[in-house]
Amino acid sequence: MLRLEQKAEGHTRRATVTRADEGWLFREEDDSKLVRQVTYTDWHRVERAIRAFEAVPADNYSTNR
Repeated sequence: MLRLEQKAEGHTRRATVTRADEGWLFREEDDSKLVRQVTYTDWHRVERAIRAFEAVPADNYSTNR
């Protein structure tokens, strides 16, 4: 399992990647609330999702989107 976490001003964003039956499960959480869950069959798409997660700093991410 791969786990990424960003914290800023009491706000936490988390992304996890786990192996699934049909590929990899990518989960993104905002303060423990599930924001996105996708199963990818191509590892390059997982890498792209990780880069997109890392591109948004936690202090710029709002639950009031």
